[in-house]
Amino acid sequence: MTEITQQQIIQTYKHMESECRQFVTKISELEQERNEHDLVIKTLKPLPNGRKAFRLVGGVLVERTVESVLPSVVMNRENLVMVLTNLNEMLEKRSKETIEWKQKYNIKTQEEAEMEQKRMQQN
Repeated sequence: MTEITQQQIIQTYKHMESECRQFVTKISELEQERNEHDLVIKTLKPLPNGRKAFRLVGGVLVERTVESVLPSVVMNRENLVMVLTNLNEMLEKRSKETIEWKQKYNIKTQEEAEMEQKRMQQN
């Protein structure tokens, strides 16, 4: 087996941190989309089923009825919730792996190193 170099350790840590940030960004985007679906559902529910409703399909605004639009919006929202649940689980797992990697190789961020230096100087 080959030894892992310090540069590879840091590179791996940075990559893991980057993946966590990407998860957080995607989760944030999807939560916003879920909130928009909630707003649409809340708006459409009290309306009569035969009322006109417009839906954006493939970049084209299509005229439908509340009866045909509401079920698909509800289903899309449910799918978003499932994806969000999966992404949150993946983020939790990756964050744990990142913390373990950091502890295993005693990696310190610049802020942590500065705080440690200040503590050493005060003692």
